[in-house]
Amino acid sequence: MIGLRHIAVAVAVALMLAPAAAAKGPSAATITGPGLASPLKIDGYGEGDSTTPLGILVTEAGFFPQVFGQSPSPLLRSKPSGTLGSRYAVIYELPGPTTGPDRIRQDLYPYAAGGAVSHMEPNQVFWGGQRTVGGWMRGTAGLRARLVADGLPSVDPGSPPRRAWAGHGVEIAFGAGIVLAAGALALLRRRR
Repeated sequence: MIGLRHIAVAVAVALMLAPAAAAKGPSAATITGPGLASPLKIDGYGEGDSTTPLGILVTEAGFFPQVFGQSPSPLLRSKPSGTLGSRYAVIYELPGPTTGPDRIRQDLYPYAAGGAVSHMEPNQVFWGGQRTVGGWMRGTAGLRARLVADGLPSVDPGSPPRRAWAGHGVEIAFGAGIVLAAGALALLRRRR
């Protein structure tokens, strides 16, 4: 029969192993790019916790498939077509067996047409000789909104500025039509 003592030992072992399991993912990430006054630090747990900013970034930007691979692979076969928008560099810190954390870079395109996209170069070395798989990944639908909530600009800072009248072509044409009609009416009245 399992006694209270055995249960307490099992719980203690499970609690000691939980931080080790979480250490498989990144411990932090830093995002740099256009529109940021300073690097954006993303903290939390990088594996298995979709409630922290880091856990969301890691999960929704494809960190694990790009670093370790996955079957079936969610990675895209090639760079997505369309406009990608501004590029941001994400530097992940991976705790591991070396003296300090290893760093892995991922390029992030949060304003890409069709939704956020990430890219990781293959063969980045980490954990004393392991290499990243790399590749392109389409992020989840909410990734850009979550990154904006964490501090990214709400609109792509690399996109051309909108003119004050842009998008009002119908209104301008309608107004011009009224002015022309009024002018023609005035000319007709004058001739009488």
